[in-house]
Amino acid sequence: MKPVVIVGAGPAGISAARTLFDHGVTPCLVDESLRGGGQIYRRQPPGFQRTARQIYGFEAGKAEAVHRTLDELAPLIDYRPETLAWNAEDRRLDLLSNGHAASVEYSRIIVATGATDRILPVPGWTLPGVYSLGAAQIALKYQGCAIGERVAFCGSGPLLYLVAYQYAKAGANVVAVLDSAPFSAQCRALPALLGQPATLAKGLYYRAWLTAHGVPVHQGVTLQQIDGEQRVSGIRWRKHTLACDAVAFAHALRSETQLADLLGCEFAWNALNRAWLPQRDGAGRSSVDGVYLAGDGAGIMGADAAQMAGERAALAVLADAGVAIDHQRPALLERQLARIQRFRQGLETAFPFPADWAAQAPDDLMLCRCEEVRVGDIRTVVDDGHWEINRVKAHCRVGMGRCQGRMCGLAAAEVVAERSGRGIEDVGRLRGQAPIKPLPFGVEVQP
Repeated sequence: MKPVVIVGAGPAGISAARTLFDHGVTPCLVDESLRGGGQIYRRQPPGFQRTARQIYGFEAGKAEAVHRTLDELAPLIDYRPETLAWNAEDRRLDLLSNGHAASVEYSRIIVATGATDRILPVPGWTLPGVYSLGAAQIALKYQGCAIGERVAFCGSGPLLYLVAYQYAKAGANVVAVLDSAPFSAQCRALPALLGQPATLAKGLYYRAWLTAHGVPVHQGVTLQQIDGEQRVSGIRWRKHTLACDAVAFAHALRSETQLADLLGCEFAWNALNRAWLPQRDGAGRSSVDGVYLAGDGAGIMGADAAQMAGERAALAVLADAGVAIDHQRPALLERQLARIQRFRQGLETAFPFPADWAAQAPDDLMLCRCEEVRVGDIRTVVDDGHWEINRVKAHCRVGMGRCQGRMCGLAAAEVVAERSGRGIEDVGRLRGQAPIKPLPFGVEVQP
């Protein structure tokens, strides 16, 4: 019998696996990481001695609960860590694990692929010493080290303050936090944010703690340039300069939707996420029979919502397979998710997208580092009459490199929209292609 496959062992995937197993269904759980937990609850390697409180702060209890759940499930299900799901077709998932290729056929699949940073390049962003906020967080959580001796954090979104706080709390020298969102925007968002008072309180605490411990926080300012020759030496904004040897930056998060695309899911423009997202109903069912979506991979809502959405998707799988479930539980989960969605709308008000980024980007700014495509190259293609993003890709190779547009695709679309005078939703989206992530040469094929 073909199994139910779950892709991603973050809060959504682990919650889905727990729910399925508790109802007598043994899933196959596939995850890229050595140890599950996702980005938010990423686990340190065996032998590292930092406590959960030191790594996760206020979220230590939740992190330990997620880890404990996976530890209990791992020997009871088909758990495949360090395994990349790089392609999907004909109800079969292609996998790569430790240099060995394999595939697994599935009866149903839950896609819980999570999110990554939304990068809006600035001059100097390709220098050694520049990281995304998520990468800086991985270094701290997984390797127990800082990305530099004098670190600046820039961009916008809740993750900006969280990672800066985590670094400063761990003893790193955080020289500044540059938030492009003005304080007035966060004041306007307060009524919506009050719907989740505990989450709001944590965000306010991070901000206040940084100020109380002497970390300069500048709001309503945009990182204009990262200086350096061989590596980072400083940053600039407005008429200010500041010496540092590492920079972490990003503007909120973007959903990892490539697998959903390969599975044939229909996409729709989502203004709140400023992105094309795979469509799903309140239960997590996609437009494709047997494909379910959960967590930040289908829309950014955070770890708590991801955990609920994972359970809700699993309950939908069970109901569709004819397995008896508690029919009151799905309605409760959907009400809880709706409340978090309202909070998510408040966050978008508090941390608005810097809509003038594309207009301000200089022509010589490197946008696609894989294919060395600059902003001016994209503008030239648009000026030649091409404004659909895949046509632009065909003419200048933006998004054709190793990352398949995961890092540059959204920024490229912003440039195309601004240059062509169209709305960002009108220039289309880069189509997903296999492999989702780079594959090494010399892969062995398992029978």
